[in-house]
Amino acid sequence: MQLSAALVVVSELYNALRFALLPTLRDLWRDPRLIFDVSRVFMTHVWVGFAEGTNEGGRKVKETLITPHAKGVVLDLGAGHGHTVDFLDREKVTTYVALEPNKDMHPLIRQRANTAGYLESDGSLVVLSCFAQDTSTILNIIDRGSHPVDTIISVLTMCTIPSPQRTMTQLVRDVLKPGGEFLFYEHVLSPRSDVAWWQRFWAPVWCLLFDGCRMDRPSHVLVEGMRNVDSNGKEVSIWREGESWGKPEESEENLWWHQQGRFVKA
Repeated sequence: MQLSAALVVVSELYNALRFALLPTLRDLWRDPRLIFDVSRVFMTHVWVGFAEGTNEGGRKVKETLITPHAKGVVLDLGAGHGHTVDFLDREKVTTYVALEPNKDMHPLIRQRANTAGYLESDGSLVVLSCFAQDTSTILNIIDRGSHPVDTIISVLTMCTIPSPQRTMTQLVRDVLKPGGEFLFYEHVLSPRSDVAWWQRFWAPVWCLLFDGCRMDRPSHVLVEGMRNVDSNGKEVSIWREGESWGKPEESEENLWWHQQGRFVKA
């Protein structure tokens, strides 16, 4: 692996500090109690600088993954600024449920969703501030019967979810309808040992500045391995079918090596 590719993280960390350090310090000065939630505050400002570029970098993927397949009630995990809504077909998606624990991002989610025709006033927009593991809260707020969601979408989110395989298995098991689809686009642990070594090397620092984001998480493998227990008490795959594949034309030396996938619940 070329050293220049391994050290590209340095410039990204610099940009994060450039975008977010002074605004974070300013917020702490105004309200010292925010020190107990400084990661959220810092990430709020980081995402102001990173969101548009990150969205554009994945546009082609999302146009072919999300737009044709998302339908019905859509649960968007880690909605951020709500960019996923730009790729939803309003005629096929009846309700957009944006799950974003960082409440500072909710105004932008509402603004973008409203522009796309999703409104809280008619129930076509639901904004949640809980975490992905809070399935009971999700079910209570959506309140549309058993397994109310037709499509779950995760875009660059599983890297931050604690105990991701357990959390996502519970979410799919309890919230997604049988035959419902899970669509994801994630940066994951590279299959190349040299790239993976650098991902693990940088992961602790990256995690610290990017609110728990892990560069070295094999999210696609975790999704493929999700299991459930059938009526006979036998452990089986939670999926009826599914596959994951790479991002076209992406360098193998990219420290943020991506995988996308579409899985259908059994």
